[in-house]
Amino acid sequence: MAGRTFVIGDIHGDLEALFRLLSGLPELDEGDTVVFSGDYLDRGPRSAEVIDYLRKLPSQTKAKIVTLRGNHEDGWLRVLDKGWPEFVLPQPNGCLATLRSYLGRPPPAEDEGAADDELRMLLEGTFFPDEVVAWMRELPYWYEDEHAIYVHAGLPKNKEGEGYLHPSEAKSKLALLWCRDEDFVREYRGKRVIFGHTSTRYLPPELSSYTPSDADDLWVGPCVIGIDTRCGKGGFLTGLELPSGRVYESR
Repeated sequence: MAGRTFVIGDIHGDLEALFRLLSGLPELDEGDTVVFSGDYLDRGPRSAEVIDYLRKLPSQTKAKIVTLRGNHEDGWLRVLDKGWPEFVLPQPNGCLATLRSYLGRPPPAEDEGAADDELRMLLEGTFFPDEVVAWMRELPYWYEDEHAIYVHAGLPKNKEGEGYLHPSEAKSKLALLWCRDEDFVREYRGKRVIFGHTSTRYLPPELSSYTPSDADDLWVGPCVIGIDTRCGKGGFLTGLELPSGRVYESR
């Protein structure tokens, strides 16, 4: 069956969850597309291996592979370009886990800070291989096919305050990567948008037509679908097949 798109949520360094989910997909062919929604690193213990796998994946499958930029990739690029201690130092962001992954060290314990020899590398991002930095800089902000529009976070509002811009119309890409706008999931009407970034447990459960009794599950609204089910943060990884609507999970 050609023309399928499989969109996969935020991985956050959880290589095992990624492998479990991918092992459940049907055999892919040249007509298929796999879209990853961004946030491949931080929090989970194996960020380096996740990125290495995704970088090699296009040469190992017949399907088209699309790896979108997430706010965590964008955050690290800001660190590399001008520094951003407010991003790398807070423990919940999970940046130390990424550094440890690239250094081959055990992941940090909860609330553990950087060691003396790690702090400068963490603040400057100098542990990333050049080829990984180049790969992150090339990650697209959005993708679109006949089934949906795919972004990491959401769409920006029209300046007039009514409606939302298509990603191609957004002069600033910040909303595509960073926004958490409840109005978007409640009010957007247009071509279906699939996004990660905001954990589904924080989306209005009464609007979801997919297992609304399970706040941690895939979230399906009238025109938007949220697929960040907290992988790397104690949750699991979710994938969605279009146009069939079949759901895949790592749990």
